Formats: sequence, structure tokens, C-alpha cells
Amino acid sequence: MGRVCFVWLMVLALLGFLGCTHAQLQMNFYAKSCPKAETVVLDYVRKHIPNAPSLAAALIRMHFHDCFVRGCDGSVLLNSTTATAEKDAPPNLTLRGFDFIDRIKAVVEAECPGVVSCADIIALAARDSIVITGGPSWRVPTGRRDGRFSNLTEATNNIPAPTSNFTTLQARFANKSLDLKDLVLLSGAHTIGVSHCSSFSTRLYNFTGVGDEDPALDSEYAANLKANKCKSINDNTTIVEMDPGSRKTFDLGYYKQVLKRRGLFQSDAALRTNPTTLSYIQQLVSGPLPNFLSEFALSMEKMGRVDVKTGSAGEIRKHCAVVN
Repeated sequence: MGRVCFVWLMVLALLGFLGCTHAQLQMNFYAKSCPKAETVVLDYVRKHIPNAPSLAAALIRMHFHDCFVRGCDGSVLLNSTTATAEKDAPPNLTLRGFDFIDRIKAVVEAECPGVVSCADIIALAARDSIVITGGPSWRVPTGRRDGRFSNLTEATNNIPAPTSNFTTLQARFANKSLDLKDLVLLSGAHTIGVSHCSSFSTRLYNFTGVGDEDPALDSEYAANLKANKCKSINDNTTIVEMDPGSRKTFDLGYYKQVLKRRGLFQSDAALRTNPTTLSYIQQLVSGPLPNFLSEFALSMEKMGRVDVKTGSAGEIRKHCAVVN
């Protein structure tokens, strides 16, 4: 009898361990440990984003880039003394908002020291900033833990680049259990924000290495960009709206530009090369805006769950840029 009880206790202990290490995200995760956590983040965003609305696009991009490398674990925030962290990788050199996240973290730490992860702060701030600037909301279950590692090569090899073709896009999304519908919907975030010329200038000046334009880019639009925006292939500073005319409005404008062959990036044009993604874009454009917004919200929540660390995995960083 004693042996049976011992074995049963061992099973219960093992189940408890598994439950701890494989805990799931949940809504209002901090309800007991830090009841004001989400309100603190929202209040900070509400106070400061109206003065710098372009940060909304920057923060959702940061969230995206974070989730595509080691999952949504805040590893994109880590510094490296040898310039080998994720933020040092080419896809992340134009990321903005690190100081903004650090300031939110400081306010949250003052409320509840050592409780709320930097990974959750990115996810919440991205959502809240989009809402504050007039965009859609989505569910953000919390309970993410912060990763302890950040690697430049992993970022380069996992983040979909603006030069990606369809095969690469499909593979990198599939690696994160995101499908073609998610690819189209998450690309829709390009409806807000801007890009540097360097992210697409090859399409204008040297697409195949012989001084030519990308034939997939509308020639009239290309001529306009060369005359008024990116006047040289070496221009690394000029910024261009990704959704001209409505870059501050979360709408269907981006998809309309893609259908007109006026998406800035090769990755935008790639969406037209596959019948499934092209058909879905056409459906979105012909449908009501609320349909896109609700579908976008579902894909954002799905992305926010990618390879998260929960339970006893990872840590809760005291400062987002360094491990404890």
C-alpha cells in the first residue's frame, strides 16, 4: 500500500511539474499578481502615443519581429556588447520603440516589481497603440515569460524580409504555424507606417543586376518614386508611405495598392503570385472593412501565441535590455 501511495505521489508531482512548465497564456493573467498591470500599460500608451502616433506602426512591427525569432519572448529587446543580438540583425536595424518599451517597463516595475514580462509589455503596447491611433483591437492573453538568448543569425534566418519571394514567405510563416490566410492578414499591417528607400530601392534601380526595374512594380508608380522619393539606389534615409494617402488609417488601402502592383516590397508583390493569397486579397477588398479588422484581430492573437515561454521557462526580466 505504501509503495502504491509513493508511486501515486510521484505521478502527481510529475503532473504538477508539467503543468508548471507547459502553462498556457490566459486573459488577465496578472489579475492577482499585478491587478493594474494592463491598465498601467494602457495609460502610458494613451498618454504618449498621441504625441508620437508613428510609434504604433513601429511597435506592431517590433511585436511581429519578436515573435518570429524564438517565439514571443522579448528577445528582440536584448542588447549585446558584441553586436550579435537580434536587434543587430539587418531586418531589425530600422526597428524603433525600444526606449518606449523600457519606459513602460519602468512604470510597471514600480507598480509590481519582477512580475510582468517584457514580452507581455510588447504585446500589450502594440495592441494598445494601434487602438489609440484608431485601429482595431484584439485579444492579448498574457503570461509570456522572457527569453534569455538573442541571436543575430536567428533573426536574419527567420524574419520575413521585404525582398522575400512567395516560397520564402510561406516557409517562414509555416515555421511559426501560421498559414497563408495569416500571411495575407498580417501583411495588412502595412496599411500604416513608412519604409526606408533601402528596403525596396533595388526594385527601382537594379532588380536583376543590370540596372533594371522590377516588372512586377507598376512602372508609373516606380517612375514617381524615383523622381520624388528614392532618387538614388544609395538613399538610406528617405522614408516612403507603405499605403500612400492613408498611412495613418487602418483600412483596406494597402491591399488595393497590392492589386494595383503598387506594394513597395517584393514581399508585397509576392502575394499576387499565388492564387490562394491573391484570391483572399480580392475577397478582403470587395468585402466590408469590419470583416478585415475582425480577421486581422484573430491572426494577431494567433501570432502572439507563437512559441511562447510560460510557467517556469525563461524569466521575468527586471530591465528589458538585459537578462537578470
